[in-house]
Formats: sequence, C-alpha cells, structure tokens
Amino acid sequence: MAVKMEYCMQCGTKLTPRFLESENREIPYCPKCGDYRFPVFNTAVSMIVMNEEKDKILLIRQYGRDSFILVAGYVNQGEDAENAVRREVREEMGLDVRTLHFNRSRYFAPSNTLMLNFTVTVSGTPHPNEEIDSYQIFTIDEARKNIRRPSLAQQFLDGYLSGKYEFDE
Repeated sequence: MAVKMEYCMQCGTKLTPRFLESENREIPYCPKCGDYRFPVFNTAVSMIVMNEEKDKILLIRQYGRDSFILVAGYVNQGEDAENAVRREVREEMGLDVRTLHFNRSRYFAPSNTLMLNFTVTVSGTPHPNEEIDSYQIFTIDEARKNIRRPSLAQQFLDGYLSGKYEFDE
C-alpha cells in the first residue's frame, strides 16, 4: 500500500484532494501555499553483481536473515543512480564496477521506495563491510535457487535472466 501524503511538506497544512486537469486525476493540494503536492518516496538501487565472464552472481545476507538477496542501497540526495550503484558496490563489497546496465524499476510499497535494478560486472576480491553478514558467489542456476523467495530481489533476478519480469503480467 502506498504512503498517502496528508500534510504539506512546506507549511504543514492539511492537504485536500483537488482535480488537476493536466493529470486527469485528483492530486493533494495545499490551500495555504496554493500548490499541488506530488508524492514523495525513497529511491534505491539494487544490483545483480556478476563476474566479468557473466557466469557467476554474488548474493549477500544482511540483517541477521538466513536468505540471500541482491546488493542494494539508497540513492543519496543529489546523487544519480549510476553513481549510487558504483558507491554501494564499493562500500558494501569493496568491488569496482566495470560495467553497468539498467534493467527495470519497480515501486516497493512496504518501504515507499522506487527500486532501480541494474546488472553490474565487477573486478577484484570481495571485502564486505559491516553491513553484510555474509556473501556467496553462485553459478547462475545456484543463484536462482538460493535467492530469497518471494522477494523483489528474486523478481529482478529471474526477470533479468529470463527476459520476462513477473510484474509485467
């Protein structure tokens, strides 16, 4: 479920729905500021981290959970997504991104986050930071079997590998 904006982020006045013709729908409106207030949400990146031969995938465990997920992190204010990808892979895994390719985006309601998924190739030996509980490098088939199910990470990985995203249906 999406987070609904109830108050103006500028002045704190309660917003009211108001029809905006150019959007052909009701948008939250601040009567004090006289402006429409469009949704605000987080932006994050997730990465399918592959070796340069593209035959192995690195998955991580985090936050005390026993299942594997993709490397991911939030985009900082003023940062573009591609730089966030490079920064997160470097910070969390100590790896240098050699190539990156944007795959898909998906809004994730539980954290009010627009998730941008990329595939990256990396070089070097992983040196995870304290945010990572553990990691493992899998073959492609093993990664498919070991990624957390059901999860957005699994949907991104399966979609990338098959060319068909389950949320396209």
